[in-house]
Amino acid sequence: MVRLSRFAVSVLLLTLVVVCAESSASSLRDTLLARRQVAGNTGTPVLPAGTRVIRDVAYGNDPRQRFDVYAPAQAAHAPVIFMVHGGGWRRGDKAMDNVVANKVARWLPRGFIVISTNYRMRPDTAPLQQAEDVARALAMAQRQAAQWGGDAQRFILMGHSAGAHLVALLSAAPALAKAQGAQPWLGAISLDGGSLDVVQTMQAPHFPLFDEAFGANPADWRAASPFQQLQGRIVPFLAVCSSQRLNSCAQSHAFVGKARSFGSQASVLEEDLSHGEINQQLGLPADYTRAVERFMRSLDPAVSRLLDDQAARIAALPVVIDR
Repeated sequence: MVRLSRFAVSVLLLTLVVVCAESSASSLRDTLLARRQVAGNTGTPVLPAGTRVIRDVAYGNDPRQRFDVYAPAQAAHAPVIFMVHGGGWRRGDKAMDNVVANKVARWLPRGFIVISTNYRMRPDTAPLQQAEDVARALAMAQRQAAQWGGDAQRFILMGHSAGAHLVALLSAAPALAKAQGAQPWLGAISLDGGSLDVVQTMQAPHFPLFDEAFGANPADWRAASPFQQLQGRIVPFLAVCSSQRLNSCAQSHAFVGKARSFGSQASVLEEDLSHGEINQQLGLPADYTRAVERFMRSLDPAVSRLLDDQAARIAALPVVIDR
């Protein structure tokens, strides 16, 4: 039997308190960030000159089953970035400036179309059905892409937080998307996913927002978990994670490692940015955006040409938010 001095016991207890406090604080930050994503995002961003905006394209009967299209004036066979907002599976909106502003300002002048979608949410709609909504929206956008100058064969899925979880779930289980009529897409970008391993998240200490999203049934956790649903080769996948956020990068590396074991092109991009900054700052002229674009270049020659074309390398327009 090992005997510890009173001093050693005190040091051990103090260490445990500090570790628990840091873990709790990090989890609390995650929760607050998820809840605050929608706060202060009601302004209207300044869009690149000539932008065509088609709002509230319906892909279902529910008022939440709508998406917005941002297209260059002269688009033709343009690649499409298909964006899924976050918000803890129960809040958020397709038109929030932290979802679209910098992305539209960066990529429309380079010849891309950006589509931002809503989906039904908790408490009425479980994450698995939310993923089906996203797939249904994707299928509708692919069918109509040509009328906006887009190419149905060149879609890139992107999502943040809860939206990143949904994008990862569709990538891990593409049969979900196919069942809703969606065609294959070029690749997927997960921006600090809400949970890439739902089972692990639910079995570890977690905040109530995860219980509200995923419930208490382990079978539901597995069905909605990208890691558990990943059973074969998937489309190229980039997992961006916040090194400031507890478990985000660990789950990203585990998911990517499993994807690679099946022969998939998959990688992790760790960024020293907060959960919200991972979303809001993508599109600003910085190393982070350029790293994401390196992944995008690898997906398709047409995408690479647009990003590399000197004529398309105009400075991203500043985004001014009206408060």
